[in-house]
Amino acid sequence: MQVGSNSLYNIGSNFTIKLNEKEVLVVEDDPIAKDQAEARKSKKEKIHEEQKAQEAKKSANSDELSEDEKKLVKDLASRDSEVKAHEAAHQAAGGGMTGAASYTYQQGPDGKMYAIGGEVSISMKQGSTPEETIANARQIAASAMAAGNPSPQDFAVASSARVMEMKAQQQLNKEKQEELKGNESYKDASSLDSKRNEEPNLDISA
Repeated sequence: MQVGSNSLYNIGSNFTIKLNEKEVLVVEDDPIAKDQAEARKSKKEKIHEEQKAQEAKKSANSDELSEDEKKLVKDLASRDSEVKAHEAAHQAAGGGMTGAASYTYQQGPDGKMYAIGGEVSISMKQGSTPEETIANARQIAASAMAAGNPSPQDFAVASSARVMEMKAQQQLNKEKQEELKGNESYKDASSLDSKRNEEPNLDISA
């Protein structure tokens, strides 16, 4: 097949190859193809903008939601309130032993984000004395069970706190027994020393 000087070969949306008068291949802008590409791009952008506008309008106007979507939004809003109240109860009862709440979110049909799960970190902190550990354990248990509907994880944390309290109580009892035993031993030793150091009465005459 012979190629004349005006033969064109498309290699993209914006360029063509042709042979010039000296039979040398050159690449030039193809104004027609370029205009067509820009028109297609403009059309795509326009469609995308229309879709975004429709989504924004749908988010802003809940009346456009279907009955099922409205019900889902209502359920999500209720769950959001429940989750946040649950975690707030843990934080209020935990005092300085609890950390910040973190949430898992789900986007509703109205475009808003709703909390569907949450958690609060709590420190299982041992005290410097058995009494302090017992106080900490009781606060941890109270924090875990503070919500109106404790989760399985809440029950597990409260159970761990009670074990910690029980161990601290055993340690406290042991220390008290040892202290009592020590006092009794000291008492016995003191009594024995007192008897050994008794001296006979001496008469002093002038």
